[in-house]
Amino acid sequence: MRAEVRHVAGLSFVGKADSNHWVAMDGPTAFGGAEAGSKPMELILIALGGCTGMDVVSLLKKMRVEFSDFKVEISAEKKEEHPKTFTKVHIRYIIKSTAPKEKIEKAVELSQKKYCSVSAILRQSAEVTYEIVVLPPGEG
Repeated sequence: MRAEVRHVAGLSFVGKADSNHWVAMDGPTAFGGAEAGSKPMELILIALGGCTGMDVVSLLKKMRVEFSDFKVEISAEKKEEHPKTFTKVHIRYIIKSTAPKEKIEKAVELSQKKYCSVSAILRQSAEVTYEIVVLPPGEG
């Protein structure tokens, strides 16, 4: 895998990797940025949500589990000193389904313990925890 990151102006950068889709990044105005894109650390959390979310959806399809809505919410804490790496990451899976909760739990567990490479990377420096919220379709 390869990536390219180009400076635009100030703290604005754009980057792309093998999929050839550009992503905008920027910093806060207090440090010379224009806030015209996501911050790099935000992209790590977004990548985590995408990685584990894709795993879970794929696994649920293989298990023939139907759901009407699914989202992943992530919160994180960072160290106060530099480098301000994540120390704690919490993932909240929220799914609307009538399927047995055990199947959903199995899909999430497989993602977290076997498939999601972003989770595996983060676990090397942070405590990663998760919870699963199953709601009936039409609620929430």
